[in-house]
Amino acid sequence: MQEQTPLRIASYNIRAGLGTDLRRDPLRVLNAVNALDADVVALQEADFRMGSRPSALPRELIETHTNLRPLPVADNDISLGWHGIALLARPNISAENVHRYPLPGLEPRGAIAVDLPNLRVVGVHLGLLRRSRRSQLDHIREELDALPPLPTIILGDFNEWSQRVGLGRLARRYTILTPGRTFPSSLPLGALDRIAHCERLDVRMLNIPRKSKGRHASDHLPILAEVQVA
Repeated sequence: MQEQTPLRIASYNIRAGLGTDLRRDPLRVLNAVNALDADVVALQEADFRMGSRPSALPRELIETHTNLRPLPVADNDISLGWHGIALLARPNISAENVHRYPLPGLEPRGAIAVDLPNLRVVGVHLGLLRRSRRSQLDHIREELDALPPLPTIILGDFNEWSQRVGLGRLARRYTILTPGRTFPSSLPLGALDRIAHCERLDVRMLNIPRKSKGRHASDHLPILAEVQVA
């Protein structure tokens, strides 16, 4: 990523394609992703949770409907992501390294870190319990500290309702941005979806394109930011 060329980066918990009308519609999700006009999109709940965790989005439709391609974060040929976390990117953006991190806690959780040219994107979906989230953030921070340094952005569903507590361990190293309430999408009450970034990045939150009509594609709203190396 050249310093003078900012990237549009988004995060979206797609609930495996299940909309607020309780109808599973992958095309509706892909249309919502396309409306973001993002260069990189981190997805959560991109795979079904049962069995071999198959992708909730048809791979053959992702590029045709969004002009994005899945980056190779899955550890099999069936899933789109790792622990349901996937990364989509423009065809000219490639992954130089992929790091998969199982996370501590009562629930099976994971995080991914993908090294793009001059930028590390970390996708997360943290646990439901605060003590789990705290240990997960500690683990993520320690794993990132062990990697070769790169400008780093962390984004996803943090599952933290409070804007004052619960994320302090991450705040010691990263600036945490809470763009607004994102859950539930039909009447947002909780700011669960967030972005954290290191001091080497300038990050500006962007407005989300308004949905024209009908039910939401997920129970979360997406978040969108413009990211540039400082």
